Amino acid sequence: MTMPPEQLQHEIARRRTFAIISHPDAGKTTITEKLLLYGGAIQEAGSVTARAGTSHTKSDWMSMEQQRGISISSSALTFEYEGRHVNLLDTPGHQDFSEDTYRTLTAADSALMVLDAARGVQAQTEKLFAVCRNRGIPILTFVNKMDRPAQDPFELLEQVEQTLAIRAVPMTWPIGDGPSFAGVYDLARREVVLYERVARGRTRPPVSVASVEDARVAELVGAELHAKLQEDVALIEGALDPFDPEAFLRGEVTPVYFGSAITNFGVEHFLRDFVRMAPAPGPLETTAGEVTPEAPFTGFIFKLQANMSKNHRDRTAFLRVASGRFERGMEVVHTRTGRKLRLSRAHTLFAQDRESVDEAFPGDIVGLVNPGVFRIGDVVSLVPKVELRAFPRFTPETFASVTMKDVTKRKAFHKGLEQLAEEGVVQVFYPTDGARDPMLGAVGPLQFEVFQHRLREEYGVEIDLHVTSYTLVRWLAGDAGSVARFARHVEDDQGRPVMLFRTRYDLDYTAERHKEIEFLPLPQDLTVVRK
Repeated sequence: MTMPPEQLQHEIARRRTFAIISHPDAGKTTITEKLLLYGGAIQEAGSVTARAGTSHTKSDWMSMEQQRGISISSSALTFEYEGRHVNLLDTPGHQDFSEDTYRTLTAADSALMVLDAARGVQAQTEKLFAVCRNRGIPILTFVNKMDRPAQDPFELLEQVEQTLAIRAVPMTWPIGDGPSFAGVYDLARREVVLYERVARGRTRPPVSVASVEDARVAELVGAELHAKLQEDVALIEGALDPFDPEAFLRGEVTPVYFGSAITNFGVEHFLRDFVRMAPAPGPLETTAGEVTPEAPFTGFIFKLQANMSKNHRDRTAFLRVASGRFERGMEVVHTRTGRKLRLSRAHTLFAQDRESVDEAFPGDIVGLVNPGVFRIGDVVSLVPKVELRAFPRFTPETFASVTMKDVTKRKAFHKGLEQLAEEGVVQVFYPTDGARDPMLGAVGPLQFEVFQHRLREEYGVEIDLHVTSYTLVRWLAGDAGSVARFARHVEDDQGRPVMLFRTRYDLDYTAERHKEIEFLPLPQDLTVVRK
């Protein structure tokens, strides 16, 4: 059924799709839960490290995430707020899961950068910011944990500008920090929003005051904080440029908010501005040119996940709708293979929960049951021959050999190995010397723990992992005969020849002695050797 253009345009205009990025422990998962709470998507925000009798976070749905109090897999969550349809992509902060995070950022139209008020810009935040900048997506900033001792807010702004090379414009300003944190001043609305702490970290509704000069402010926060606030606001208004919405959309400016997610303060204030400021879905760059959101349906796969639901135990492909209207049951072209597919088994995503979806629009994330057809980066479209440029892929830096404890479970082992490698949990390499057991590659060792845990929990397979001394991997390219004679290699899961090295010296020495072979850092660079 064809949708009128004006109705499609209305649905596009009200979509907001964003990812949350941060260094571990900056409070990303906590702020995710509070955004869902204010959006009415959940009734009670969970605890990242839930005690007995308290709920776990909705976004961290894997048992290992709940046990360890960390995010190890990206998840998609959706809610409505003030007439906008918000798609929130929660990403892992830990550097060992960077590849999952980087791929998820390809599906976002904007990003929220969460900073720890005491630590400012940290290493992983800097890396993720660079990805967002390379994609040209606007970034908003939330300085979290103001209820704890914090850096001077002017120094934080300077650190953001110097480290990330982006102009930071405060939208709210903190009144004190740590035990003296009393609220924020809204610079645009000229309002002071205050809160009081009560039992168990909850807050009473904020109190609004007309302006920073209002005598009531001194009564509520004390003369010392009031004087400091007046001084700060005078400096901001006299020395800093006002917020420029167009510069923000170009990625030149980041609006900065202050608050405390754990105490619910400042999050709703941020959310109210976010849905007005953040961009609606824009064009998608493809090998065939730019695809606008109003064009016929096109979507791309940015993530695969097995066993999200214990009731289904299937594989889910995360589809970002890039253009047009998605309808359940529609027939599309799988552009990598040219096959026609009917997208009949489609559902909405809310962490691991699901329900059938009948339609979706640009910016929306749809879960497709994957019978082994989809790969990350695949495109499905009403228009054939539309493909994306290469998706991010990381070179492993740590390697482990793996053996089964019970050889009778070899079938389940290989199923888990295939599906978890397909997700990108690990990369798999096979010896060419006849050995049966594979070798795993990962960006960081925590990925091995996740792989071992999920094999045991989801596939019933116990394994032993032994970390090796290898630290580098290179794919072999060149004349097919030369590569075939070069026997000291393993193969990746696509059958392509690969060689592992213990040190950079070993790599350089081998490359010097075998100039007939290229040693490439990524498999997509292979142009000659094909299996």
